[in-house]
Order: sequence, then C-alpha cells, then structure tokens
Amino acid sequence: MRTRLAAQLLHRPPGLGAGEIVRHLLAVQAQDVPSARLAFRARSATLTVADIEAAWQAREIVRAWGPRGTLHFVHADDLPWLLALTARRSGALRRLAEEGVTGDDLPGLIDRALEGQGPLTKAELEERLKGRATGQGIVHLVALAASYGKAVLGPLRGGKPTYVHAADWLGAPIVFEQDSGRALTELGVRYRRAHADAAPEDLAAWSGLSLGDARAAWAGAPPYDPVHEQVVRLAPSFDEYLLGWKSRDPILEPGHARKVFPGGGILRPVVLVDGVIRGTWGRRGNAVTVTPFDDGLLPDLQAEIDDVARFLR
Repeated sequence: MRTRLAAQLLHRPPGLGAGEIVRHLLAVQAQDVPSARLAFRARSATLTVADIEAAWQAREIVRAWGPRGTLHFVHADDLPWLLALTARRSGALRRLAEEGVTGDDLPGLIDRALEGQGPLTKAELEERLKGRATGQGIVHLVALAASYGKAVLGPLRGGKPTYVHAADWLGAPIVFEQDSGRALTELGVRYRRAHADAAPEDLAAWSGLSLGDARAAWAGAPPYDPVHEQVVRLAPSFDEYLLGWKSRDPILEPGHARKVFPGGGILRPVVLVDGVIRGTWGRRGNAVTVTPFDDGLLPDLQAEIDDVARFLR
C-alpha cells in the first residue's frame, strides 16, 4: 500500500501547490467542496484554504463535470482532452427530460443565459431562464452546456455553487481534443502515474469510460518509489484514494465496509494507516472525533487532528 500512498501524494511531498496536486492526481473529486479542500490538506503540510481558493479564482484549477460525470477539480490545462473523453451529453439530456425540460434550443438557451454574466447562482439562472427550467433542471441545463465545453462552475457564493460561461471564466471556450487516440494515451499515462497497482478495469471504473477504451489507454507502468516511513492520514469523504480503483478490498477489510459506506450515497471520512483504512472520523467545527475499527490499535493521531484544525482556521 505504500506505493499507492506515494502515487497519491499522501506522503505529503513538500512544495506542491494546489494546481500541482490537481495536475498530478488528474482530477480531485469535488462534489462536496469542503471535503475536496480537505483532500488537499491530506497531501500538503502547508497549503491553506486561502491557497486553494486563490488557485480556483486564478482559474488554475477549475470545478467541472469530469470522470463518471461527477464534479471534480481539474487543472485548466487538462480540460480540453479530459472532458473530451468524459463529457456525457446523453446523460444530461435524459435528466432534463425527466425534469420536463425539452426542446431543440436547449444548448443555445443555456449558452445565452450564461454568456457575459459572470458566475450565477441557480436562483439567478432561473430568473434569466424565465420559466424554461427550475430546480435541478437548471443544473442539468448547465451540465448540457458543459458537455459542449461552454460551462463550468465558478467559486461558491455564500456557500452555494455558481455556474459560469467557460469563455467568460477561462478567456475562451473549452475546445475539446479531436484526436481520441491522443487523449486516451494521455489519460493512460496520467492515470497510472497517480494510481499504483492499477489495471484497466480500475481506470474504467474511475473514468466512466468503457473497458475497451480503458484498455486502449493502457501503457507501460511508471516507476514508483514507495514511502518508507509510517503514514497516518485523516482522509476526507470522497477522497481519490478511495475512489480511484474499482475495488476497495485491498485497503478496506470487507467486514468494515458498511462503516465507511453505510448506504444512501454516504461515504465517511477515513483514518488511513500505511494506506489501510483503520477507522472513520468526523468533525464538528474544528473538533475532530475518531472512531477506530479496533479499540486501541490506532497510532497517535494528534498531529493529524491538530493539522485539520490548522487547515480550517
């Protein structure tokens, strides 16, 4: 497991900024922004929330629909080729139909609603759409625009997501890579760099691509230097270390799986000891509570608990 820790930067190599961490990991799950921020903390002893927000505001990292059609932070340089592989237009259209939002003009409709406006909340978009979509229909409309490279998510405003025209936010629309072979090759190299001991089946599960495409992307395994010291980390919900492989059996004893994945889409934050999940944790404000799977078998976690408080200050 120590090679996985190194590949995932959980040994916290010094000097990495938020953009460099995202570039290395290829994409950082960001459905829940507070958890995504804590994923950076687990990989850096010095990054602050302000550093991550600065990289987001500077457009170095972008929150967008990425692997598996799920929101991720992606490095701006990687958007054209990664989203060319992972954009799923049919899924957005299906969800729109379920919300009763139909018509041949939908891509142009949301394009015009977003263009030139800067980041907009869902309520602000609803007003601009003048009744054509409400509720989750608005989000699926933005996802449809994103599948054409015309929309991403802006920074939170008052804790709420915002949606923004890609050309307004990034300076130009996202022009998808047209050479699928080149994009798949890049995906294979970059995925394997961050996922030691992976196989094409893992890449397919992580990316949402077919197994055939994942096999086409596969290339020679990169070298890994395993971590030699003990690594103890408090990893957040939806961390890439848990989501990057098809099976979690190598890092989570099946008998404890329900403690981490109780159902209903919930994924609890976990305690990692040398890459193996040994408990869960939670927090109320800056106060951290750890629940080990086996009483008395966890190493001293105080340094990690203190660092969570440092990060959240």
